[in-house]
Amino acid sequence: MAHDILIVDDEKDIRALISGILEDEGYTTRQAGSSQEALSEVSARRPSLVVLDIWMDESDHDGIETLKLIKREHSEVPVVMISGHGNIETALEASRIGAYDFIEKPFNTDRLLMVVERAIDDARLRRENRELTLLTGGDTELVGKSSLVNNLRQSAERVARTGSRVLIHGPAGSGKEVVARLIHRKSARSAAPFVVLNCANISPETMEESLFGAVANVDREARTGVLELAHGGTLLLDEVADMPLETQGKIVRVLQDQTFERVGGAIPVSVDVRVIATTARDLEQRIAEQTFRQDLYYRLNVVPLEVPSLQQRRDDIPELAERFLERYAEATGLPKRKLSPEAMATLHAYDWPGNVRQLRNVMERLMIMAPDEEKVDLISGKMLPSELFSDVPTSLSFDKTSEIMALPLREARELFEKEYLQTQIDRFGGNISKTATFVGMERSALHRKLKSLGVSGQ
Repeated sequence: MAHDILIVDDEKDIRALISGILEDEGYTTRQAGSSQEALSEVSARRPSLVVLDIWMDESDHDGIETLKLIKREHSEVPVVMISGHGNIETALEASRIGAYDFIEKPFNTDRLLMVVERAIDDARLRRENRELTLLTGGDTELVGKSSLVNNLRQSAERVARTGSRVLIHGPAGSGKEVVARLIHRKSARSAAPFVVLNCANISPETMEESLFGAVANVDREARTGVLELAHGGTLLLDEVADMPLETQGKIVRVLQDQTFERVGGAIPVSVDVRVIATTARDLEQRIAEQTFRQDLYYRLNVVPLEVPSLQQRRDDIPELAERFLERYAEATGLPKRKLSPEAMATLHAYDWPGNVRQLRNVMERLMIMAPDEEKVDLISGKMLPSELFSDVPTSLSFDKTSEIMALPLREARELFEKEYLQTQIDRFGGNISKTATFVGMERSALHRKLKSLGVSGQ
């Protein structure tokens, strides 16, 4: 797909000239003769690049002010400034605000094409890096304000200042790697590598080569292991419970004296590596089953950290959901969207067996599958995947022989309302505000209704 370039200049001939040059090179172009038109075009469809004149007569804003407005709402869009009256102060000001480069009129065609190509390539690389971080879970920010998360964040930052080994326990998808990355980022090793070895995804036959590396022979090429790659930094042993028992014994030695031998080699290799381990398994039970070494457990479990499930920290769901939507929009260029109160209530009520990872995947799916024709930026409850409604309580199922069917309509309605509202109150942990949002009532009206029905809430 051809890159879309917006050309902003109050001189029609200049716009046409630049457009012709760029279209000859395979780019598509749009034109705007004023700041108003430029901002409208950027809002309508984010361009790959903006070529922006500094001096524009009969516009609400000059080029510098227009640049500020574009960068405020679309910071990722590269902007190349052009001017026939440029000076060093203006160029520096444009650069400070975020302009990619500055071209003086009359401009050289080769210079224009070179700057445009570089600006688009740089933007692409930044976008790919953001998307890679987003989609591979390379986060270092522990999102949430619940007491459980606040305590975990404080503990992680406290241990980060030390060189101690850390064992992070928590259910799958809860964010154990995020905590490990946070510890690394806050440590004195932050400028050095952070290397991850997923013990669950590596076969026992190749585990030691992955860890220690290997010397070349007739059957294999030389290989550098993760311990060497992480020298000076941090090595994360992800899901360490799945490490083969034989390999566990060799890791004990590494943790003890920071030396090892490559597979097939005899020369000791010394490293300086901080080891962090994660697990979703009960390692003490594994020790009892003789599938995990007790001495390795004690060496890894210097500082234990517990990552709560998403169900345990429901209050963080709104912030997490909005953050995932925002970041995915930034990474992919899709329109930003918000969750309706109804949709947010449903997210809050769901048990999230896949934890934060599942929530992130659902938000990504919503961003991708949202109808193109949808003009509003609101994600409604009806747009949520059906799996989120699987936890709706079944206590309200009445058959033809149930008690309610033998009652007069008024009494049956009252009984249903009482049980329905009590179920929803329990569903939201007694939170009246969230219950009111979900059932579609004003908070004060819900309070009155609960009181009249004798339903307990907070």
